[in-house]
Amino acid sequence: MHPSLVKSAKGAVPLHSVAASDLKKFLAGRSKREAAFLKASGFAAKEDELRLVPDAAGNLAFAVLGLGAGRDPLAPAAFSERLPSGVYRFATPPSEPTLAALGWALGTYRFARYRKKTKTPSKLVLPEGADGEEVSRIVEGIFLARDLINTPANDMGPEELSAAAREVAKKHGAKFSEIAGEALLKKNYPLIHAVGHGSARPPRLIDLRWGNPKSPKLTLVGKGVCFDTGGYDLKTTAGMATMKKDMGGAAVSLALAGMIMDAGLAVRLRVLIPAVENSVSGTAYRPADVFPSRKGLTIEIGNTDAEGRLVLADALAEADDEAPDLLIDIATLTGAARIATGMELPPFFTDDEMLAAELMQASAETRDPLWRLPLWRGYDALLGSHVADLTNAPDYGYAGAITAALFLNRFVTAAKSWVHFDIAAWTDRPRPGRPRGAEATAARAIYRMLKERYGKANSE
Repeated sequence: MHPSLVKSAKGAVPLHSVAASDLKKFLAGRSKREAAFLKASGFAAKEDELRLVPDAAGNLAFAVLGLGAGRDPLAPAAFSERLPSGVYRFATPPSEPTLAALGWALGTYRFARYRKKTKTPSKLVLPEGADGEEVSRIVEGIFLARDLINTPANDMGPEELSAAAREVAKKHGAKFSEIAGEALLKKNYPLIHAVGHGSARPPRLIDLRWGNPKSPKLTLVGKGVCFDTGGYDLKTTAGMATMKKDMGGAAVSLALAGMIMDAGLAVRLRVLIPAVENSVSGTAYRPADVFPSRKGLTIEIGNTDAEGRLVLADALAEADDEAPDLLIDIATLTGAARIATGMELPPFFTDDEMLAAELMQASAETRDPLWRLPLWRGYDALLGSHVADLTNAPDYGYAGAITAALFLNRFVTAAKSWVHFDIAAWTDRPRPGRPRGAEATAARAIYRMLKERYGKANSE
């Protein structure tokens, strides 16, 4: 179980959560002294409003958190983020105990690689009915993804991302392999090589395999661009500021892999991560260059800052060769997706209606937001090039997230089902349990969908 959760504890301090509409009733149920204290402090049960209420001796009697309109399912994270060290319990059993415990645990996250931790995490008595193992499984995956994304590129290049994947494989008994540097050309991954060739740190294709070969084939492909300068189509200073997160798809894929393997889902899992750094140098690829792809399609480089779809194309072609039952790619792919749905509502694209419905159901169940955008085939002709089979950057000022998804779809022909997630992997508007910085966007919803599909224990 996660270290911030305990099964029982004597003297645990009670925690109350109050919606603004229930404040009057809550105050009526407190002692006169407690109600007077809360009124004097101006407590109005606004969202994320926290009060520590003392007893007659000045010790902490209880804490109360305002929920406002009650729209934030991870609100309990505010307790673990802000309470003093100690042991606590929910005074009233939460309606969704596992989600409440998850919120608490997510609030304990700190990225402390480059500075000392300043606080000993508080502990929560696991609410009755909560699945502590499931909470721990999910939190471990999310924290792994956050740590990988938050780590700056000088310490998180293709080799370091590979090492992290190797550790995940080792922990769960998975097979690990990789193809690096010039071997990518020999093994026919020309686009991964082309994008990564401009960096002094060799590109690589990371490959993790686990599970019973007779089980349904599930393949995750995660974009692993460890830093993106934009190449010769150089990003602005502001555009480059958070580009350590451009390997967020890879980080979320590894987080999901850990959850899947730890839960023993009945799948034959494969994870493919094209890990590169998109740099500017004398060996970097250029606008108007033309490269072959593993699929056999030739690609004209319309923009060197549209590199993610290039490395994904080779990895998707490799994944597609096995005709998996379900192929999922996850990438911080387009600014257009952020313009369309913002940082907190990741879009996905698929032609599989049943899969889309399952994802939206999982999103609702986990309170992990997703939104489906269309694979509008009317834009497919925009991918054409005068000198090659495809361009990686259509000369069209609209629908950038859709045309990027259509580009990727050209490399998926044999998979029985495919879905593409265009994620932010970043929180720019911090809320309880979601601090500013890295985020494992969509991981909880995807995992729930997979668990519903393949929940039977995997037997090898």
